[in-house]
Amino acid sequence: QVQLVESGGGSVQAGGSLKLSCVRSANSYLTNYMAWFRQAPGKEREGLAAIYTGPTPSPYYSDSVQGRFTIVPDNGKNTVYLQMDSLQPEDTAMYFCASAPWIDRDNWFRSEQYKVWGQGTQVTVSS
Repeated sequence: QVQLVESGGGSVQAGGSLKLSCVRSANSYLTNYMAWFRQAPGKEREGLAAIYTGPTPSPYYSDSVQGRFTIVPDNGKNTVYLQMDSLQPEDTAMYFCASAPWIDRDNWFRSEQYKVWGQGTQVTVSS
């Protein structure tokens, strides 16, 4: 069974950067696609960035993070990173890594597609 473990969260001031890591315990059909989500208190879970981990990775971003966040796979380390720049207080949330065997590319962030989820790592941005 595949497990995902996130790390790299913490506290940062507005305008700062953080780099999150998600290590998967194994490669399988369940990890064909990797994604990052976040959930703030009282808000719905939001998809941020996703990528196909095969030979031709193709990242996809939500409008809210396009141009600020970058998803980067390192298949040699079974890891996917989320580089987050220009962080703002509204980015404060618990950040989750998730994996899926297949994605409807018209609905990259539909939660039901993601079969494995990590425990999350907290990101807090102060003004």
